[in-house]
Amino acid sequence: MRNTLIFAICASAVFTSAMTPRSISARTPTPQKKEYLSDEEADKIRNADSPNMRVKLYLTYAADRLKKFQYELDRTMPQSRRGETLNGLLNAYSGCIDDAADVISLAVEKQQDIRLGIKEMQSKGKEYLAMLEKIQQKGTDLESYKETLEDAMDGTKDAISDAAKSEKEMAPPPVRRPQ
Repeated sequence: MRNTLIFAICASAVFTSAMTPRSISARTPTPQKKEYLSDEEADKIRNADSPNMRVKLYLTYAADRLKKFQYELDRTMPQSRRGETLNGLLNAYSGCIDDAADVISLAVEKQQDIRLGIKEMQSKGKEYLAMLEKIQQKGTDLESYKETLEDAMDGTKDAISDAAKSEKEMAPPPVRRPQ
């Protein structure tokens, strides 16, 4: 009888200690990692001082994804699983553009100064859209990434139009009066 009691106490202690880390980790949500950003890129965005800087970083990473996409298209000896690579790069580009647009809309909502970010989105967005349209017209192996390319183009157009709307919604800059 005594052995059974000791066994029951030990079993409940083991069961409780095994459940504790899981229950603690289930209670504390971890920030969601963006699949398309490296840890270093995510840290730079997280540590950026202003929304303007975050927009600029997202747009820089979007340009990097487009450059890598173009490199993959131009390779003479394509790797295996090329379609997956191309689609992944386009999805990463779209994620960067969408996040930049989200930063702009959130900054406008919080009435932060995001004018530089909006201008950057409008100029770079048009540049990126032109690149995507060129790829759509002259891209090789288009069938393997056609839908993703169309989604990237739509996302870029939406981001440009959202930036234009945000520019109109923003409060005017403060006017300095002569003293």
